[in-house]
Amino acid sequence: MTRRIALVQRGAGFSLRGTLVPLLPRRAKARRRLKPAPQWTALSLLLASSIFGADLPKLPPQLQGITIEQHLGAQLPLDAQFEDENGQTVTLGSFFGEKPVVLALVYYRCPMLCSRIMTGAVLGLRPLNLKAGRDYNVVAISINPSETPAEAAQKRDEYTRNYSGRAGSPGWHFLVGSPESIKAVTEAAGFHYRWDPATQMYFHASAIMMATPEGKMSRYFYGVEYEPKDLELGLMESSRNKIGSPADRILLFCSHYDPTTGKYTVAVMNILRASAVLIMIAMGAGFWWLTRSGSVPDARI
Repeated sequence: MTRRIALVQRGAGFSLRGTLVPLLPRRAKARRRLKPAPQWTALSLLLASSIFGADLPKLPPQLQGITIEQHLGAQLPLDAQFEDENGQTVTLGSFFGEKPVVLALVYYRCPMLCSRIMTGAVLGLRPLNLKAGRDYNVVAISINPSETPAEAAQKRDEYTRNYSGRAGSPGWHFLVGSPESIKAVTEAAGFHYRWDPATQMYFHASAIMMATPEGKMSRYFYGVEYEPKDLELGLMESSRNKIGSPADRILLFCSHYDPTTGKYTVAVMNILRASAVLIMIAMGAGFWWLTRSGSVPDARI
């Protein structure tokens, strides 16, 4: 079953889970509220209809098809060639093989939304005990084929400095590529976007994704803010439990990934099963201790 969720940037606003969020200038007062334009209110309702199936009008023509389809289990084109931030030709597969990958499809000249996506990824990943380069890789791919390795290097330094305090920390890779390579990756990931000549911007959805060490799509996290625990559990699942502490594995057992929201929720049945097992173990241990101490009388008729 394919699920679609859209968060679309256009002008000074974006829509998150069917709700318009106006973007204020940095120096604007925090309490200031902007009323969304009528067309954006309609767009928010239309995006909600794509999730909940409500009978609402269609999207404007220029916004139709800008979605993210969850292609869980789809194989990424690991032979696709790109240039990294150093100008070296690399294949996508060079970042896979041993570790899961956090994948961000953005572009480096993006005036607003992409920087929020990458900042959200940094803020979500930074608190984790799992570390980029050691436990997983972060791969950002520009969807703009005209961008250069120099622009990729600038973004890499910016976000790695925010992540670790120093530019160029390991595990973060920023790529540029040809239209063919970009298309191969975005189609495999279910990432649909469009260039708008009028605004000179790409209309695209907002999310970061995860893939297994074999390059198969495994998780999607929507919006521009990502809960650290969701990212940690997603990385653990994407690695097939090869990373993470024993306590994290217990938490993963008690959690369930909801592809509709891109978040982990409490798995009630798993908790009940785990509780039942613990109760049985406790009862067995208690009976063994009573037997060993002689506190259990023989049952004689």
